[in-house]
Amino acid sequence: MKNPPGSAPVASRFWPDGWWKLMETRVGVLPVPVLVILVSVLTAFIYAGKFPASGKTPNDVCTMLAVLAVGGFVCAELGKRLPVIKEIGGAAIFATFIPSYLAFNNLVPKVIIQTVTDFTKATNFLYLFIASIIVGSILSMDRTVLIRGFLKIFIPLAAGSVAAALVGTGAGMLLGLGAKHTFFYIVVPIMGGGVGEGAIPLSVGYSEILHLRQGDEFARVLPPVMFGSLTAILLSGTLNFLGKRFPHLTGEGRLQPGEQDDLHPQQEEITGHMDVSHIAAGASIAITLYLLGVAAGTLPPEAYRLPAPVVMLFFAVVVKLAMAVPPALQQGAGVVYKFFRTAVTYPLLFAIGVALTPWDKLMEALHPANLATIVATVTTLMTTGYFVGRWVKLYPIEAAIVNACHSGQGGTGDVAILTAANRMQLMPFAQIATRIGGAITVTLALVALRWLA
Repeated sequence: MKNPPGSAPVASRFWPDGWWKLMETRVGVLPVPVLVILVSVLTAFIYAGKFPASGKTPNDVCTMLAVLAVGGFVCAELGKRLPVIKEIGGAAIFATFIPSYLAFNNLVPKVIIQTVTDFTKATNFLYLFIASIIVGSILSMDRTVLIRGFLKIFIPLAAGSVAAALVGTGAGMLLGLGAKHTFFYIVVPIMGGGVGEGAIPLSVGYSEILHLRQGDEFARVLPPVMFGSLTAILLSGTLNFLGKRFPHLTGEGRLQPGEQDDLHPQQEEITGHMDVSHIAAGASIAITLYLLGVAAGTLPPEAYRLPAPVVMLFFAVVVKLAMAVPPALQQGAGVVYKFFRTAVTYPLLFAIGVALTPWDKLMEALHPANLATIVATVTTLMTTGYFVGRWVKLYPIEAAIVNACHSGQGGTGDVAILTAANRMQLMPFAQIATRIGGAITVTLALVALRWLA
C-alpha cells in the first residue's frame, strides 16, 4: 500500500497483507495455511477413529481428494527442491516412489493405505485423467506446428526410433533380458512420451491385454521412463558443449539452415471469447472421444480389440487434423489438459504409488542389465537423429536434441532436456516428438502386444 505524500511510512500489516502473502506461498497448488489445516484435520480424523475407511463409513470424495492432494504435492515438492534430482523429474519420482515405499513398509497409517486403495480402484479416475491429458494435449497443439514439424523432423525421428528399438532390444537380449521383455518393458516406455501420456496408458493397456494388475505393470514400465529421461538430459548437455566447440554443427536453436521465423509459428486465430463454457465443452469432447473409444473397442472380434485410450488417440488426431473442433473449444480442451497436468498428476501418482505400485517389484526392475539397455536405447536414438538430420539438411545437433525429447519424461523432460541443451526455442518440435511420437509408440506397441498375446 502506498503512503500519502508527506506522511510517515506505514508498517506492513499482517492482516490482510501478510496473510495474503502467506496464502500465495504454495506447496504444489495448495496454499501453505490450507495445507496445514488439511494435515491437522486429517490427523484428527485418524486419531479419533473418524477417518472414512472401508467397512466403517463410506469413502467421502472430499476427504479422499484432500488426502491425495496433500500426499501428492508434499512428495512432489520434496523432489522439486533437491539438487540434481529436481533436474531429472524428481517431483514425479518422489510422488510415486515415496508413497510406494511408505506403503510397502507400513510407515503410514493402514487406514490411509486401505482407503486410498479402495477409492482408487472403485472410482477408476485414472481413465478420466488419461482422456483429459491425451485429447487436451493433441487438440491444443498448434496445427501449423504439427504439420510443419512432421515435415521437418519426421525422418530423423522415425529413423532414430527404429534404430533405438533394434539396438535397445538387441542389447537387452545380449544381457539376458529377452527380446519381448526388453522391447515392451524397456524400449517402448522410454519412447512412450513420459508418465501421464506414456507409462500410465501403457500400464493400463498391458494390464487389459495380458490380464495382469495395472499397478504391477506400472511399476515395471516406470523406471525406464525416469532413467531414459536422465540419460537424455546428460547427453543433451554434452551436445550443447559440442556445439560451442564446433559451431557449424548447430543452428543454436534453429532446426535447419535459412530458417528464421519458423520456430514461433502464429497461433490459430481464436474468434469469440473463451469463457468457462469453452472449457466445459473441451472437457466434454475429451470424455466423448474416450467413450467413442470404449464403444469402438467392442466392435471388432475380441482378438483384435484395442484398449479405449488407444482408439481415442486415433480419434483425437483425426479430429485435430480435420479441424472438426472450433479453435475456441480446442483452447478449452487445452485448459482442461493444463488443469489435469497441474492439479491432478501428482495426486494421481500418489494414489498409484500407494495402491498400485509394489515397492519390491519396482526395485527388482533397477538392475544393471536394465540400466545398460536404457543407455544404449537413448544413445542410439540421439546418434541416429544426429546423422540422419545432417543427411536431410537439418542441423545435426538440433535434430539429435529433438530426438532426445522422444525419450524424455513428457513435458517435464522436454523442459529439462532443452534447458540442459540451452535450446528452449525447439520446444514446439520437442512437443511433437514427445506427444505425437509417444502416442505413435504407445499405439503400435499395444497393437503388437495384442497380436502377440
